[in-house]
Amino acid sequence: MTEPIEGFFHRFEAGTPVPGWPTLLMLHGTGGNEQDLLPLGRALWPGAAMISPRGQVLERGMPRFFRRLAEGVFDLEDLAARTDQLGRFIPAAARQYGFDPKRVVAVGFSNGANVAASLMLKHPRALAGAVLYRAMVPFEPSAPVRIPGTPVWLGAGRFDPIIPAANAERLGQLLSSSGARVKMDWREAGHHLTPEEVPETAKWLRESLRP
Repeated sequence: MTEPIEGFFHRFEAGTPVPGWPTLLMLHGTGGNEQDLLPLGRALWPGAAMISPRGQVLERGMPRFFRRLAEGVFDLEDLAARTDQLGRFIPAAARQYGFDPKRVVAVGFSNGANVAASLMLKHPRALAGAVLYRAMVPFEPSAPVRIPGTPVWLGAGRFDPIIPAANAERLGQLLSSSGARVKMDWREAGHHLTPEEVPETAKWLRESLRP
């Protein structure tokens, strides 16, 4: 078994990268693990390297990246600490596996997307971009954050029973006001992905992060 880095059990796939390609940081949803989103990563950017950690918090036996007090109510103290830990994981994993820590793009779903959004707002230089599927506002920054030009795909479902549309819109506003180039993508869907989202995201990702 791979030794944990910063406490994270993880999976790394070197792929067949080309110079300038990003490494994808795959962040699963509640109840997922380090294997779950690897097929998604391969579909989004075939051949890209991927690093996929498993969340360390257990909720009724289901892995998560941070604690919550209720549905949609986050333990902000735990979120801050876990976000910092994930921020340390990226350069540590880059040293171990030899990828560029400045070319890491997060791909997160639900809880994984939330922690990726938190990482962008708390550590603005940690990510070169992000794909956030079914994310919500992790916290409201107390001071302005600057992530100028950072590309972000924010995929939301109009009928999501977990994330109110206004909350998803607010996250887009927070990231846009921080300087990110946000692609707000609404789907006639709930909390799950639709078949069309992945190929359209893949096209956007290549265009936004072309070396």
